[in-house]
Amino acid sequence: MQDYSRLLRDRSHKVGVWGAGFIGLSTMAHFARAGIRTIAAEVSPSVVDSINSGEVETVGMRDWLGFDLKPLVEKGLIQATLDHTRLLEPDVLVHFVCIPTEKDGKPFNPYLEDVFSKLCQLPESDPDRPPLVIIESTLTPGTADRIVLPMLEANGKRVGKDLLLGIAPRRDWFVDETKSLKDLDRVFGGHDPATTEVMRSVLSIVCDRLHAASSHRTAEMVKSFENAYRHMEITLANQLSLAYPEDDIREALQLVGTKWNIGTFYPGFGVGGYCIPLSSQYVIAGADKPEELSILSDTVKTDRAINHHIADSLIKRGMHNVGVLGLAYKANLKVSVLSPTIPFIQGLKDAGVNAKLCDPYYDASEIGHIAGVESFDFPENLNDFDALVAVVDHDSFKEHDDALRSALNGCRFILDNHGMWSHLSQEFAAKGIEYHISGDSNWLG
Repeated sequence: MQDYSRLLRDRSHKVGVWGAGFIGLSTMAHFARAGIRTIAAEVSPSVVDSINSGEVETVGMRDWLGFDLKPLVEKGLIQATLDHTRLLEPDVLVHFVCIPTEKDGKPFNPYLEDVFSKLCQLPESDPDRPPLVIIESTLTPGTADRIVLPMLEANGKRVGKDLLLGIAPRRDWFVDETKSLKDLDRVFGGHDPATTEVMRSVLSIVCDRLHAASSHRTAEMVKSFENAYRHMEITLANQLSLAYPEDDIREALQLVGTKWNIGTFYPGFGVGGYCIPLSSQYVIAGADKPEELSILSDTVKTDRAINHHIADSLIKRGMHNVGVLGLAYKANLKVSVLSPTIPFIQGLKDAGVNAKLCDPYYDASEIGHIAGVESFDFPENLNDFDALVAVVDHDSFKEHDDALRSALNGCRFILDNHGMWSHLSQEFAAKGIEYHISGDSNWLG
């Protein structure tokens, strides 16, 4: 089998990317920076236009990458298209599948099936260099064996001969530039040992630390398993806070985290985004005996319920007008998938509380469409509320100490999920405002 790395480096062949969101675009960017030609198939015209202009419309992507895409676009190393057939041309040697595998908070495979129905149309190739397909999307364990392999075989594609198949889930943390495709440990595994070695040669172009799994099935398990561990730990922090409501669980867990083999997790508004809140569901859905995973089932239930607990605590405190800060699930990103803010606001609305929402990355129409409430301006409209709840610690929320000191004239309660205003706690108290950080004593009343 030919050296795929060399074929990509000499620019006789390209990397094709299916889906140009956070994962797909960053895959393109890193390979292009290494001098590899890339092309992405996308369904969004605005995404295609932004990529081909060299402008990244994804909030936070440029800071996380640490380099500009425009020079790479101008050199012809990055291109996006609405025409997926361009990725079926013979010079596209390696395909990365980077599409969503969730919808409405649950595992969802039709997008994956659609991509592979298109990959089944790949033309016959040189038997010494069959196209390599690497799935970067998070999969429910067993998905490749249950869906992908049968689909390829039903369409006459002999895996390992006509097409090479492997799995290499992503671990990136998009708010930390030190945790990227280049720097993080990367697990990968092919359908057969030969494929695994071809994957190693390709991934090593951009990844510094690679770990080969014994099979594609093991590589497929890793992402959902590791996130399920994290999901349980985060949820346990919330359960401890519910079980010991009068104690400062946040302080206790900070001290727990000083032990060398334990992470530090705090109570709060639960988890959001594409990975952690779905991880336990992926593991349960793929299990031969899901009834044995009672810990994960309870994790999912608690995580879904915690935001209603928090909403109830404000209702019991008699709050009628609540200003909520942050729709994105994480600071300095524009991603509202499974945002914990949404069920929290719904709980307030169901009780007749007047809730309004501010997020600098979303305009009023987007906030209305996603969360179903009106927006407000921060810090200009702070006097409108008797309670202020900061769910997300966007940098822009940390830059208005003077406004916070002079405003909040009608405010009686502040819940600060990340403690970004803890240095103002005494000044809040002097104004008669009850200030809590998530997880401290009596934060839920």
